[in-house]
Amino acid sequence: MPNSYLRIISVLSARAKRGICFLFALAFMFLAASVSAQAPPKRPKITGISSVHFLTTNISEARAFYAKVLDPSVACIMCEEHVMDPFASQFASGQLAVFRSAKGAVPTNLLTDIYFTTDSESAMHRYLKANGVRMIGVKGEKGGPIHVKDPEGHNIWFIEPRKPPENTNYKLPLRIIHAGFIVKDRVAEDKFYRDLLGFRPYWHGGMKDEETTWVSLQVPDGSDWLEYMLYDDTKADKNFRGVMNHFAVGVINIQDEAESLTRNGWNLTEEPKLGRDGKWQLNVYDPDHTRVEFMEFTPKEKPCCSEFTAAHPKP
Repeated sequence: MPNSYLRIISVLSARAKRGICFLFALAFMFLAASVSAQAPPKRPKITGISSVHFLTTNISEARAFYAKVLDPSVACIMCEEHVMDPFASQFASGQLAVFRSAKGAVPTNLLTDIYFTTDSESAMHRYLKANGVRMIGVKGEKGGPIHVKDPEGHNIWFIEPRKPPENTNYKLPLRIIHAGFIVKDRVAEDKFYRDLLGFRPYWHGGMKDEETTWVSLQVPDGSDWLEYMLYDDTKADKNFRGVMNHFAVGVINIQDEAESLTRNGWNLTEEPKLGRDGKWQLNVYDPDHTRVEFMEFTPKEKPCCSEFTAAHPKP
């Protein structure tokens, strides 16, 4: 066979091979795109508590209370020289405790909303949508706070982190480390917080070693936690609900915090005590009986009921 024919055959063979390789590459790309389109979106990170929101029946009294129990020099923003409604107490961490007046009939639970930080609002929107969670007042996937209700109707939000305040006059490194509310159906709440959102066990216990009435679940990508208060509040009074539906402020030393409260003009109605989780704590109550729980970041003795199963928060 002439060499010219051999060269032609060789060229055609090489082209055919390249064509086959191209077809294989194209098929692989289509397959990868198809698999990617079918893969469910991943949950973005949930890193901590951004803010807690409460109702109050007297905005002026609430402002006076929180100006004493939190750092007075920076405790109030959005209130200027007069009483604003709502007002917010800001922490060195950038977290907020927000209070607004109750309008009309006062609900049994004054803890109205908890905002958690996420690294991507738009990714959280896609994740919740893919899992069939109904979102409230959210249009599209362009970002913005995500609002949902958990199985028992608590208002839960996801928001990207806000910048810490530039003010450097904070005397104590206070920050919110957990929020808690009454839960009636632990199984239903676990499907939402643990199975869907990835919250993880931190500690559980109760007044007796053999019972569980408090369940602490940390956010999946941080150390702040949510606390189930497992009670039937059908016949509970306002004081009981105020104790259960609460938020906690982390402190380095509970005795220093007690002295700070006294210097700020607050008359303590309770003394610091070791909690069942082995951490020093001190409870104060606002004019509507909402409990603010000051708690040391780490335990001083072995906890009752269960061991801690995740890292403790830090200042």
